[in-house]
Amino acid sequence: MTTDGADGIGASPGGDDDPTVPIVCEECDTRTRVPLSDLADQLERHNETRHGGEDVAGVEPAIADRIADLVAEDMGLLEDE
Repeated sequence: MTTDGADGIGASPGGDDDPTVPIVCEECDTRTRVPLSDLADQLERHNETRHGGEDVAGVEPAIADRIADLVAEDMGLLEDE
């Protein structure tokens, strides 16, 4: 199920050139993509309005893990010393 943004997930006021990020809220059964530039605001708004501020909705876990791996690699945290 996706949403149109009425609950803070899925609204896309960012530009069309902005890359999108998949997000998911298992409790609401919502999955959608939001512009990267709007990601933090969208998640905060959804979690605040639907879950009392608890971090329930988030970036798709597989994507979040991959981003964390890339950042760690870029920072040299995965290199043998």
